[in-house]
Amino acid sequence: MKLQAVVVCALAVPLLADEGLWLFNQFPKDQVKQKYNFEVSDSFLENLRLASLRIGNGSGAFVSPRGLVLTNHHLAANCVPKPEGFYAASQTDEVKCAGVEGEVLVGLEDVTRQVKEEGKPTGKPAEILAKRSAAVARVEKACAEKSGNRCTVARLFSGERYDLYQYHRYSDLRLVFAPELGVASFGGDAEHSTYQRYDLDIAFLRAYENGKPAESPHFLRWSNDGVKENDLIFSVGNPTGTSRMSTAAQLTFYRDTSLPVTLVRLQKRIEVLRSLKLTTPLLSEYGNAYKATAGRLIGLKDERLMARKQNFERKLRSSVEHDPKLGTEAGKVWDEVAAAYKNWTPNERAYQVLVRPGPIGSAYLSAAKGVARQADPVEIAMLAQYLEELKALGDKEAPLKAVLGSKTPQQVAEELVHTAKPGDEAALRIVKLLEEPARKLQKKHEETIEALEASSSERIAQYRFKVFGVNDYPDGTATARVMFGAVKAYRDKTEAPVPFATTFGGLFHLADILEPYQLPQRWLDRKASLDLVLPFNFVSTADSAGGNSGNPAVNQKGEIVGVSFDGNIESIALTYLYSDEQARAVHVATQGMVESLRKLYKTPQLLRELGVPTT
Repeated sequence: MKLQAVVVCALAVPLLADEGLWLFNQFPKDQVKQKYNFEVSDSFLENLRLASLRIGNGSGAFVSPRGLVLTNHHLAANCVPKPEGFYAASQTDEVKCAGVEGEVLVGLEDVTRQVKEEGKPTGKPAEILAKRSAAVARVEKACAEKSGNRCTVARLFSGERYDLYQYHRYSDLRLVFAPELGVASFGGDAEHSTYQRYDLDIAFLRAYENGKPAESPHFLRWSNDGVKENDLIFSVGNPTGTSRMSTAAQLTFYRDTSLPVTLVRLQKRIEVLRSLKLTTPLLSEYGNAYKATAGRLIGLKDERLMARKQNFERKLRSSVEHDPKLGTEAGKVWDEVAAAYKNWTPNERAYQVLVRPGPIGSAYLSAAKGVARQADPVEIAMLAQYLEELKALGDKEAPLKAVLGSKTPQQVAEELVHTAKPGDEAALRIVKLLEEPARKLQKKHEETIEALEASSSERIAQYRFKVFGVNDYPDGTATARVMFGAVKAYRDKTEAPVPFATTFGGLFHLADILEPYQLPQRWLDRKASLDLVLPFNFVSTADSAGGNSGNPAVNQKGEIVGVSFDGNIESIALTYLYSDEQARAVHVATQGMVESLRKLYKTPQLLRELGVPTT
């Protein structure tokens, strides 16, 4: 029996209804039609692609034919001249955003045959890879010379497919509007990856070419109706860092071993810093890292999510083993991964302490060799905490007698930080003492995990491509993807209902006289003029793994109804596996944007360009 036939019987539909980081040239039109009764046309997708931009590590979209771009405040923050916000009432007032560029995907083409013909599957793997890399370089060079665009070949499905992407670059972006930092990031880091949210995280830029506003015939028209619950929306972004090819054994290792170790290390540092009662950016940094780690762990502790992963993996393996060209030997990849992680598990804590990420928070040990930091309480506390972790490892993992002698970690930390000088041999003593055990662990990790992880992920991705073909999507590769989903309320872990949208009224209810919940004065002065029940932020089931900053959200008419800026904490686990039960992307609603621009910021020129009434 052929593999494809087995799949039809065994796997049926592999994806949940709204799942997918879809390629533009591989969008599941039938899937959308089946659930939402909406026909996605080629022209709809083309306009969405040509109206969307990649901006730095995020995204944006043209919203007028004269190069006006909507994106997030935090993506344009470096060119906002002051925290009080900015508005250019005329083009002559627009401020150039140094170092900020935008790119539009103007062309894409499947070049798999060209690449694979150069590197046919004969010879050693290294030779095949070298030939394919050379073929990719030739394809990119020929494309750039012919088109004048930036050309890059994306390696998809672990080399089963190669797509050529052409980007038109806008290197001259200028700031048109940005609100105050206090309302763009209302609640600060404490609210990151949470919902309900009240952030006006928006900025308007303008793309210029040859000193004039760029012509942008493909743009997203502004929706007069805004967003409503259960609306179908589409989102465009450039997701990275997903790990959806991870096996159930890998996810179990992350859940039971790796993530708990990381969480405890971060928690200890947060507790130490809070006890010092000092202002330090490290507290915010560790708080965000803790939240991200906890989000992944919460997701992996969801028994339904893990059961779905295991069930899908069982069926995929069965399909592989029943294929005559692959067979039972191919299916052993899952056993190899499980055995590797089982063998590695006892080493994980020592690996995190000695190798990666190593001495979290201690500039003394983690900065460049020989560079010492000012002897302040924070540095002493972080170094002492790291030495406590070394002590907990025991003599078998670390040379404790040589590091600590008869002193406590606190005593050693104080002595080292107070006496160390840049370039002193004494300042490098601990680093040198830990080099050998760290090197041994790194070598073991490379032999046990890294080599197998890379090869197994590639093989599984290739199996999935053979099984599903165009009915599947690749992991995030920082290339343009289309997502879709519904504007939808949900129930949190306590079964409490969470509304699909927040309102201006909720924002003022949460506001305080102290930062980061302090509203700008103009908001307080003009509260009475606002419609307090209008949507401010909203959530959707659109797949938001790998980051969704600046993603435009559009309705079935192709009109813009929002811009993404974050996800809730349940969405963090989408890195590993999609779920639409509680995971949500968080967007700024266009209704909230217009209400703010019209009544608070008085921007009639901007509103007219958007095609929105000024009163």
